[in-house]
Amino acid sequence: MIYDDTKCALGEGPLWHPDRGELFWFDILSKRLHIKGRHWQFNHYVSAAGWVDDDTLFMADSIGLHLLNLATGTTEMVAAIEDDNPVTRSNDGRADPWGGFWIGTMGLNAEPGAGAIYRFYKGEVRKLHAGITISNAICFAPDGACAYFCDTITRKIMRQKLGEIDGWPVGDAEVWLDFGRTDWGPDGAVVDASGNFWNAQWGANRVACYAPDGTLTQTVAFPGVQTSCPAFGGPDLKTLFCTSAADGLIGDDDGKTFATPVDAVGQAEHQIIL
Repeated sequence: MIYDDTKCALGEGPLWHPDRGELFWFDILSKRLHIKGRHWQFNHYVSAAGWVDDDTLFMADSIGLHLLNLATGTTEMVAAIEDDNPVTRSNDGRADPWGGFWIGTMGLNAEPGAGAIYRFYKGEVRKLHAGITISNAICFAPDGACAYFCDTITRKIMRQKLGEIDGWPVGDAEVWLDFGRTDWGPDGAVVDASGNFWNAQWGANRVACYAPDGTLTQTVAFPGVQTSCPAFGGPDLKTLFCTSAADGLIGDDDGKTFATPVDAVGQAEHQIIL
């Protein structure tokens, strides 16, 4: 169940690199990127990534998007995002089926409405949604028909139709799941190869799986209370990983990264096309 004993203040953004066969994840508050037995330290809050090739990640931080050379640890700025706003940092993000990258921002202290959701595609950065407090759950249907995202404080998962040719949003987003009043919040999410939506639920010790019609089909419990983001990985993409956060907690397993086999097959993470 415990994949890695490293206690992250705010574990986030797990990424299974399909060519390297390794899991990467972030500790946002510690400004670190992790793999088993190694970490990279940065000067800004880092939170999410996609893969470009075996040696390069496309990484989001509090000032923008960068290429990270894994061998040297050096970074190259690709695009600035809110680099002039000291209130915000990056949060949840994921590569889309067209080789673009969606990234959400939020206030350092979850200032109401301070964040937004952006998309990078072929060198262009476009703001998709504004007035977001805690951006989360960015993921994509396997056929590319839609994207999912949420603002955690609303307890609502949104569904956004996407254009077939280039993946830009079409029309307005609609509420797909409304959790109502809960004592937990929807956090990061991923969609498996069958279109099921797997959502880490902050404060609930779990990842919950919802069918494409929104029906809850199963829950997977983890030792960390503040489960933050899931990822599928392993050689057959049948391992469910989940990061967690130790911030504000004292439990032995809070902040660790977990893994368990599940009866589902994930999607391979899409490659970023520059």
